[in-house]
Amino acid sequence: MDHLGHFISHCNGERFRYTEHMFSPISNPPSQFEACIEWEVPPPKTRVRVFEDHARTILSRNDSPDLGFRWSINAYRGCLHACSYCYARPTHEYLGFGAGTDFDTQLIVKPRAADLLRTAFERPSWLGERVVFSGNTDCYQPLEAHYKLTRGCLKVCSRYRNPVSIITKSAVIERDIDVLSEFLAFNGIVVTLSIPFHDGDMGRVIEPHAPSPRRRYRVIERMAAAGIPVGIQIGPVIPGLNDRQIPNILTAARDAGASWAGLGLIRLPGPVRDVFEQRLRAAMPDRTDSVMARINRARGGRDGDHTIGGRMRPVDPSWRAIADLFKLWRRRLSYGRMPDPPSPTPFRRPGAHQESMF
Repeated sequence: MDHLGHFISHCNGERFRYTEHMFSPISNPPSQFEACIEWEVPPPKTRVRVFEDHARTILSRNDSPDLGFRWSINAYRGCLHACSYCYARPTHEYLGFGAGTDFDTQLIVKPRAADLLRTAFERPSWLGERVVFSGNTDCYQPLEAHYKLTRGCLKVCSRYRNPVSIITKSAVIERDIDVLSEFLAFNGIVVTLSIPFHDGDMGRVIEPHAPSPRRRYRVIERMAAAGIPVGIQIGPVIPGLNDRQIPNILTAARDAGASWAGLGLIRLPGPVRDVFEQRLRAAMPDRTDSVMARINRARGGRDGDHTIGGRMRPVDPSWRAIADLFKLWRRRLSYGRMPDPPSPTPFRRPGAHQESMF
């Protein structure tokens, strides 16, 4: 890794300072990350650049009622998985990058993530709420194998007994079973695997650099064997493309040890629509028009409802049929509910008890 300099970016009135690192343009991703991806065809030749974001905070607060959490951590921006549907793509434009291949190859890391989290937990205002990892991009994307930022943050959460929820599609999480197991002592961990496809060939088209479905089922097996509560999220569901795979996903995940399952319809905000449609048309030109039309119907029109409270709510009867199929198989396979955060919170600051004795 070579240090190549610095640049300044101004975004929404906030000043960011980045340190740029560059990797050899031999493959995508760079060689030290290839072990985290199951290549079925030779990867494209491209340049991957990594920038350090010297941010001053790490916890992101969510005030939208559309999401089921308030606090999240994003130690990475952009994602090597290169999923064409990723709703986080527009956030790259705020940083002066594009939402297409820039999102896949111009990546940003926050090297002080663990220290910033420790500082946040020491503030009297922090009350020990559950923190979600991967509220934006995958916290276990291939970069994590090298930078270990998620592992560092999890160690902080474990030390402070702060509950966490993780959603990922990466096998890198298996490396951290030792840290995740520490949370079992205070019921502070839930892990969700994102598995939108059972057909590995179709998944490779839409999620080109993510682990295969087969590999994700093995991650579930490892989590369950370690006693770590694990479930799945079938999302995004793409009507006319992967909706018929729902029974197979639910069955395979349940056999692997998944305890709960969720469902979510694809959202294509802003430039995500163009990225998704272009890549789908290049790989499946005969199906693209039909798939895009079905997405539009499920969303109530081409642009759908992007208002808070409405953007996550499908409107077409065809979606209700998909949801009913999901509910039928979830009930048939005896899936349960994702565990709630422990209440009261087990959070405590290390040494606080001892200090109170004096």
